[in-house]
Amino acid sequence: MPVNDIIHVSLMFFVVYLLVSSTSNAEGFEIESQDVRRSEFPDNFLFGTAVSSYQVEGGYLEDGKGLSNWDVFTHIPGNIKNNENGDDADDDYHLFLEDAEIAQSLGVNAYRFSISWARILPRGSFGEVNPGGIKFYNKIIDNLLLRGIEPFLTIHHFDLPQELEDRYGAWLSPLMQDDFLLLAETCFKSFGDRVKY
Repeated sequence: MPVNDIIHVSLMFFVVYLLVSSTSNAEGFEIESQDVRRSEFPDNFLFGTAVSSYQVEGGYLEDGKGLSNWDVFTHIPGNIKNNENGDDADDDYHLFLEDAEIAQSLGVNAYRFSISWARILPRGSFGEVNPGGIKFYNKIIDNLLLRGIEPFLTIHHFDLPQELEDRYGAWLSPLMQDDFLLLAETCFKSFGDRVKY
């Protein structure tokens, strides 16, 4: 994907974010409301939603998922307010069909989500690809496409297999490049036939 297209898509998501957030926090302010119509945007404009795997999936250690750095960090008492963690999160791991239905009901035509590296490669290059993780993301992608929603996949959104942290310090080591390459190749092989972005 050309850099100009990436910038264009990012700018569109930012504009939609501004439109949504400017009205959601308007309490106490004298703001004139203005209706926003799809017809005011170019035909190829993408209206979308976005999520991060750790923040929504849950499914802690289910179907072969390994420990991620966030799993470990959030289970240490005092690291997170109220000692909360992502074990259940929004339970998107079990409710993704309902979530896709909600996204469709909002009229979106784009959905940005991230891959849980520990769900696809639980031990990084020190283990095998997890078929359960591939199957989960394939279900999401296929369901979105059936609903006319373009999937936007973020390969890495700050969660990674804890084993990579333990073995060599993750991103503090140049060894991480090879593990990231393995993740990217696995994602392109598994999802690249349907995911354009």
